[in-house]
Amino acid sequence: MTARMFRLTQIHQRIDERLRLELRKLRPDRSELSRLANLKLRAKLALNRIALRPVTA
Repeated sequence: MTARMFRLTQIHQRIDERLRLELRKLRPDRSELSRLANLKLRAKLALNRIALRPVTA
């Protein structure tokens, strides 16, 4: 795993934790949920782009 993949994985996990915390609230902020979901998706897409990149020797 490259350093960039590791960093993106950490970011993805932190965003996921923030999403879970927001969902536990009595009245979750819908705009914050949307923002966090978007950030999580962007991190996941970036991870997929790195994973699918051809390996050069």
